Amino acid sequence: MKKIIVILLAVLLGLTACGTNDTGSNKLDSIKEKGVITVALEGDWAPWSYHDENDNLVGFDADAARAIAEKLGVEIEIVEAPWESLFAGLESGRYDLVVNGVEYTEERAQKYDFSEPYAYIKTALVVKGDNEEIKSFEDLNGKSTANSIASTYMTLAESYGASAEGVSTLNETMELVISGRVDATLNAEVSVYDYLSVHPDADIKIAALTDEASLVEIPMTKGETELKEAVDKAIADLRSEGVLSELSIKYFGVDISGE
Repeated sequence: MKKIIVILLAVLLGLTACGTNDTGSNKLDSIKEKGVITVALEGDWAPWSYHDENDNLVGFDADAARAIAEKLGVEIEIVEAPWESLFAGLESGRYDLVVNGVEYTEERAQKYDFSEPYAYIKTALVVKGDNEEIKSFEDLNGKSTANSIASTYMTLAESYGASAEGVSTLNETMELVISGRVDATLNAEVSVYDYLSVHPDADIKIAALTDEASLVEIPMTKGETELKEAVDKAIADLRSEGVLSELSIKYFGVDISGE
């Protein structure tokens, strides 16, 4: 009887181990079996991802995501969603990757795995054109800002003592600054320059920039080692082939694909 129990326990433990192993390593296999990778992004954050005059989804992130999918040998399904729902969709398994100008932070790294960087950006502090009170990030103490909810920009503003109002789009953010409803906003330097290229008469200015560039990486669910390695290789290949540089210059006017 004892021998039978030992054998049954060994079988059960073996099944459990196999189940755990399969669950932790089959994401890439599943994607390749389906032939499709699902990528989420905002779709209204130019020049990262936006709709052109023909309503085609374009932008640095959109094109980079397509290039990564091609390197993986699969088709791509791009889902547009508000910033505040991107990570929830990743956690629930609706999306395989989020390619949306996401900056790496240690806090985020506790919940998600991140790819190697595919872009490097500085953060700009933007104020109304006639604002002379805010000239540095330290001047945000006691002031109001507008930024995407739970974004690194909102977190940074709050770390300097600002009260941050949540918004959904860059246009909405800038309108709040121009109208004086908030004192400032923080955003990617390249996104601010792109906004000014479309709205050259906008009454805003960059008051300050961060000294160091942030790392823009691709978050994915933790433990998907094979998927991470495949995405990292795709990014490395796209960088060495000059694709990321070409896309960066196309959409930003400068190369942000390297340090």
